[in-house]
Amino acid sequence: MKSYFNSNFSVFNKGNFPLNFKKIGLPLVMLCVLSLSTMVATAQEASSTINIILADVLSIDPESAAMDGSVDFSYQTAADYNSEQVATVPKSLVITFSKDFDVRVKANGEYFESGNNFIPVNVITIRKNASSTLTGTSSPVVLSTTDQILVSGAALGYKLQLDLDYLIPASKASSNDILGKPAGNYTQKVIYTATAL
Repeated sequence: MKSYFNSNFSVFNKGNFPLNFKKIGLPLVMLCVLSLSTMVATAQEASSTINIILADVLSIDPESAAMDGSVDFSYQTAADYNSEQVATVPKSLVITFSKDFDVRVKANGEYFESGNNFIPVNVITIRKNASSTLTGTSSPVVLSTTDQILVSGAALGYKLQLDLDYLIPASKASSNDILGKPAGNYTQKVIYTATAL
């Protein structure tokens, strides 16, 4: 054993390159090169493209109370004709919009009709209730057949809730517009439109 170490490693003591490089050194160098090559081969890349495709959304949700809903006013006593009546309707409109928008309102005809009897639609005023989550500038609208802005500059959003007050002032209820009309159920449709800015 001693003679083996002397014959193979004594050259290092003299500062010379080992004489048996082919026997010992070459396999070590090849091992290092093969290991390095294996590590480089595992560094690979792949890329994919991700697309997000958007479309504008303009939607009045089916849960809106205004969807085929109704608002009722009842005049049964003298006190009814001498007082303001207000009907508050939560979620009158539930709107999802991807842009800022206006909300407009109009009557589908000039009169509430009951057979051959008529009440002008301008007895009704519509206003935004403070409980609404829909933003924007709003002023009360006296109903007519002209498309009028009920809410202007509403900010975009998801399921924005517009709660509405419908009111008949005492001055209208006690006037000839309503008082003295034949008994009956007077009806007319109201149309709401949400329009992107």
